[in-house]
Order: sequence, then C-alpha cells, then structure tokens
Amino acid sequence: MIRKACKEDIGRIIELLHQVNMVHHKIRPDLFKPYTTKYSEQELESLLDDNNKPIFVYDDGGVLGYAFCQISEIKNHLLLEDIKTLYIDDICVDENARGKHVGKALYEYVRDYAQSIGCNNITLNVWEGNEPASQFYKNMGMKVQKTTMEIRF
Repeated sequence: MIRKACKEDIGRIIELLHQVNMVHHKIRPDLFKPYTTKYSEQELESLLDDNNKPIFVYDDGGVLGYAFCQISEIKNHLLLEDIKTLYIDDICVDENARGKHVGKALYEYVRDYAQSIGCNNITLNVWEGNEPASQFYKNMGMKVQKTTMEIRF
C-alpha cells in the first residue's frame, strides 16, 4: 500500500535516506559525504506538514520505499508558459526490496497523483553513473528534458 508518510515513519525514512546517500556517495564522493542524510528528523517532521512537498511511502507491514516530491507552479511569467510540475526529489527502495516492483508502484502512484492535482509534467534528476536509476526511469517512459554539464578542477 502506498500512502502519505507520517511521523511514525521518520525513523525508517532516515534509514532509507542513508541508503540512497551511499549510492550517491559511491558515484560522486567529491560531492556527497558518507554516512549522513540530507534531512534531519526535525526537518522531516516539518516536511510532513508541507502540502507542496508530499512524501509517499510504500508500506507492506513496514516501509520498503519512499518518494519525496515537490510541486511548483509558474504563472504569468514573461518568458515561460504557465505550468504546474511535480518534481521527484528522491525515490528510494530498500536495498533488500529491490526487484520487487516497489519503485514502479511508487512511481506510478506519484504519476497518478500528479495528474490528479493538475500537473502538466513530472521532472527529476539522475546522477550520471547511476545507470540502474536512469534505466528505471526510461522504462517508466521518461525522456531527457535537459542536461547539466560541469568541468571539475
């Protein structure tokens, strides 16, 4: 079952945040510190009350994955068309539950949610080198919108 996250989920979400951080740390140790998370328990608690940043969890008697989302809207911009976007900030499936379609279920739930609230699109970022994630999102029908480039010194 997929549902909105609640305060009781925070401890488990922190564990999953550690897992996803280590994936990113292994790909880009120059950017991501090991053994940490991008949110504290207090930050997560305040996010749970933010309707523009919903967090969904896959609960099968325990939280096996999550999807952090952010909703943004552009209206009456000089250059850009009006658009409502759901940005997937993070999807994580517990490393012991991968291959069991938890990620697909979370993605499809978020897609349906975005459509139900009138979003025009869904966007997300995938780090170069994270081929499993890139392939997963391509399999879900996503296409490259833009590319961020860098030069390292």
